[in-house]
Amino acid sequence: MKEKLHHITVIGAGTLGTQIALWSSTFGYRVCLYDINQRSFQRSMEYISVAVEQAGRKTRLSLEDWKNEAKKVAFFVEMDKALRDADLVIEAVFEDLALKRNVFAEIDMLAPSHAILATNSSSIPISRIESATGRAELCMNIHFYSLVHGQNMADLMGGAKTTAGVMETVKAWVRSVGCIPLTVKKESLGFCFNRIWRAVKREALHMWAEGVVDFRDVDRGWMTAYGTPWGPFGIMDRIGLDVVYDIEMMYYNESKDPKDFPPHALREKIKKNEIGIKTNRGFYEYPHPEYRNPEFLR
Repeated sequence: MKEKLHHITVIGAGTLGTQIALWSSTFGYRVCLYDINQRSFQRSMEYISVAVEQAGRKTRLSLEDWKNEAKKVAFFVEMDKALRDADLVIEAVFEDLALKRNVFAEIDMLAPSHAILATNSSSIPISRIESATGRAELCMNIHFYSLVHGQNMADLMGGAKTTAGVMETVKAWVRSVGCIPLTVKKESLGFCFNRIWRAVKREALHMWAEGVVDFRDVDRGWMTAYGTPWGPFGIMDRIGLDVVYDIEMMYYNESKDPKDFPPHALREKIKKNEIGIKTNRGFYEYPHPEYRNPEFLR
């Protein structure tokens, strides 16, 4: 393991993987981005364009900045080339444990022996993935939030064998890219802030699905109380309702508690391709959602 990281490789050019890659490049790191499908990168850049417009507050990077960084990042459709000189590898594929274990096994074979391997999973502890590699001591969770929306923070959590040195090296790197490290001291499903957000999200979804409240009123209450430009349902639209569903299923599969099973109404929206900003329709319609209208809070 190198004490200072220079070369970052991100595996998966989806919405968040692309943000992590471009964001890291902004701070002078050499960055490679891998995806089996080049179209994924293009779709993610389209999402970033919409997201910057919808941000509702000033963020570090303008749309022009994001596009400029996209030109600097080296994109590969061959994993071995993307990993050749990596010091830190961040996996950002779908929230599926079997898939992530397969990806980690492949990364382990191809990445330099000193490279730290991290998952950007929003719910799966690295302890369930690390055994797919021969370097469990170099594996950990680095869960970033929506950088394009100014959420400059990352949950950090080690696994069963992660060394203190690896944790400190990654913590220093997270700070070096202008983000706040949120350190989880022992294994926690959902990590730090994401576990808090999950409690809010679960209650909001069930209140809506059970007809207790209109989802707009939940957002109105949140926006008024905390002065944010969106509420829980607006946030879920940004994340993608398909991603939200998969994460909720992860919690349910862990607890087997019926209260943790995501509402069927959420699944119905996904079946209709109403998954949020990515399809221009979720709980709100885009690119001009109701919560951006001044009348929304009157």
